[in-house]
Parts: sequence; C-alpha cells; structure tokens
Amino acid sequence: MKQLNPILISGKEVLPLIEGGKGINGSDGRSSGAWAAENCVGTFSGVSPDCYDSLGNVIIEKFFKKARQERHEEMVEYAIKGGVAQAQVAHEVSGGNGRIHMNMLWELADSERILTGVLERAKGLIHGVTCGAGLPYHLGALASKFGVYYYPIISSARAFQILWKRAYANFKEFLGGVVYEDPWLAGGHNGLSNAEDPNQPQTPYLRLVELRKTLNSLGLNETPIILAGGIWSLKDWEDYIDNPEIGKIAFQFGTRPMITKESPISEAWKKVMLQVKKGDVILQKFSPTGFFSSAIKNTFLEKLIERKNGEIAFVTEQNPEFPHALKLSETKTVYIRIADVEKAERQIKAGLTEIKETPDNTVVFMTPEDWKQMKADRAACVGCLSQCQFSTWSKATGTTGRLPDPRSYCIHKTLYEVGHGGSVKDNLLFAGHQVYRFATDPLYRNGCIPSVKELIERIKNGE
Repeated sequence: MKQLNPILISGKEVLPLIEGGKGINGSDGRSSGAWAAENCVGTFSGVSPDCYDSLGNVIIEKFFKKARQERHEEMVEYAIKGGVAQAQVAHEVSGGNGRIHMNMLWELADSERILTGVLERAKGLIHGVTCGAGLPYHLGALASKFGVYYYPIISSARAFQILWKRAYANFKEFLGGVVYEDPWLAGGHNGLSNAEDPNQPQTPYLRLVELRKTLNSLGLNETPIILAGGIWSLKDWEDYIDNPEIGKIAFQFGTRPMITKESPISEAWKKVMLQVKKGDVILQKFSPTGFFSSAIKNTFLEKLIERKNGEIAFVTEQNPEFPHALKLSETKTVYIRIADVEKAERQIKAGLTEIKETPDNTVVFMTPEDWKQMKADRAACVGCLSQCQFSTWSKATGTTGRLPDPRSYCIHKTLYEVGHGGSVKDNLLFAGHQVYRFATDPLYRNGCIPSVKELIERIKNGE
C-alpha cells in the first residue's frame, strides 16, 4: 500500500481523507469533529441539521404556520440555527485539528440564504463548503465573501468547465478543490446527465484523467480532485495515488463512516446496513428532485417500484388505440389500451382503488390509505426544494404548474423521520453501492461498531 501523504486542503496540510456530508442527519458535528480530530476533513450536513435547547436536547422540527411560504421560513430558520450548532459541536470535538466542512444541497430552496446565515454566525468554525445537486454558480462568490474555501460537486469535466466559465474564474483564490462524485457508485442523489446510461457505468479513472486535463488547461494544476462514490478501501484505488495523470487527489468516504460510534444514525439503521447484500442498493429516479438516487431496497422503495410497474398510459379522448374507458372519479373518465385492461383490473381487485394521474399522461394505482397519507404529506409541505415534483412547490413562482407526481414522495419527511429514529423499513435509506461490504469487512465482525479513530487507522493501512 502506497504511503498517504498530507495535502493542502482549505488552507491546512491534512491527510487526504474526507468524510462525506450526508443529510438529513447522516453526518453532524460529532462525526465531522471526530474526523477532523484525526487530522482529516470532517463534513457535517447543512440540510435540516439539528439544533439544541438550553439543556443540549435536539429540538425536533415542528411547523406551526398555515401557509406553505410561512412554513418554508420556519424551515430556513431551523436550518441556519442547526448549521451554526453543528459547526460549534464539530469545532469543539476536533480540538482545533484537521478541517471542518459543511455540505449544502444546491437544490435546497434558499440554499444560498441558509449558507450565508450559517457562515455569518459561525465565523472561523467552518473552513470549507461542498455543494452539489445542480450547478452551484454562486458558490464561489458566496464562499469567497467569507474567506471560506469552496468545493463544487460535479460528475464530469464538462460540468466543471461550465461552472468555471460562467462564475468560478473570478473566484479562483478560494477554490479549494473539485469533488468528482461518480454518478454510478455514489449514494444519495447522483449527477447522471440525460446523455449517460444509468445501466452502463463508465470507469472513474478515465473521467478523472479528463477532469485533470481540464483543470490543468485552466491553470489549476495544484487544485486537488476529491474522489467520491464507491470509496471503501484505499487498496482499491492505489493506482490513483501519486498518479501524474490524476495529480493531487483526496478520497471522500460516504457510506463507511455511517457505522461508527460517532455516527448520528440510529442503531436500527446501522443494523440494516450491516446486513445488506450485493445488489440491495438500487439506482432509481423516484426522488422529487428529478435526480437519480441510490438507496437500500426496503418496503418504502418496493412500494414505489410496484406503483411504477403498475403505471398505465391514457388519453382523454377515446380512439382506436385507446378504446377502453377507465373511471378515475365521478366526474372524469379516461381511456386506456386493451392490452392494459387486465393490468388495471388486477390492481383494483388488489385494493389499489385510488387511480391518480401523473404529469406524463399516465395513471398509477394506490390504496385509499396511501392516497390519504400522500394528501396529508402534500398539505404539510415546507418548501424544502427549489422545485418539487411531489408537491409542485416552486421557490421562484410558488408552483411548478404541473400535476403533483404520485410516483414520488415527500423527501423532507422521510429523511427527517429516519434520521430521528423513524422506521428503517418505511422510510428512504440512502446508501452507496459498496454498502454490502460491511457484511464481510473484519472491522465490523460480530456487529462491532468502531470509533472514527479506529476506522481511519484501518483506512490509512489500506484495509
């Protein structure tokens, strides 16, 4: 195993090992502080981070306003307070060692406002900001204003070129690095473009070489690339270390830090991850963001898959191709193909009697209980995303103008619930595609939960 040498990250020489930021509550001040304490980089999530009362207890989010825009304002204030609280915890735990980064989802509604609020109130506690899920054009200007390094998360050299030409060329002093997140291997939301096949993964090496060539052509030869997605053991990536075609590189660990003593996720969630088998993590597109995402297949995901598999195309005017009437309500009838009649009848007989339109001229079938819950979730929307396919919220205009999509779900609700002790069967469990390795990794034998220090020692040894 090649020796791992420190590199300059966010203004300090640290080991090129980075904890990936995972929201909601997948990484916090405790975990990020512990990583920094080992002279690495810890990253807490800025997506609905926890804040605390005067006794140090987590303040569970509760929204009291009737209007969605007003609930959104409540959510923003929670996020700013939580971000500051996690930065303070991380700083205390780190003992002044390493670096502390904050991870922000750019497609979060008011992400710039939240990030500004946190950086204003937590001056000197946060050294860098990572940001993905979209193209964060304003990230360079915002971070530079506070003297904080910024790290855009991209999945191709082309994406970085767009960001550089449009914005970052004017703010290169605080460009700390570029995070290449492999869209086929990473957990959570993935940066697959319309030109890329989700079922045909490309090798990270060639994409990294292309990214390095792009960086060099822009005079960014010393800017490190941070490799994310599918990182488990450095032995798997030894050829990437001290490789002149790739240049300076650091490694971001997303999934593996989730099972440590300092990890904030529940014991039930850790137990599930310890038992995952290869193939149990699937890449799908149910997220209301419109992005592909990777998650552990459980009851929650299986229900979405079944609903999608039961989807049927329709038209509103009867024609020879769509001759069969399907009653959606007392006032609306649509028409489906003869080939889909048995499929529809089978679902209705199974109790899926609520037939709901999607934005794509199709219908899906749901139980009355699921439809009742979906309506309640939409009514409780806090406007967490800049645009949401599930609730049709749009930060810019109030609504997307499209039909709400019953093939999706409330992402804030499910991630917040599982991040605060909710059911691991009936909520979304984001995970990377290497999660099955917990089951055979000697470090986790017999359900052992290591400390961050123990994990990092293993990682440094290539284990």
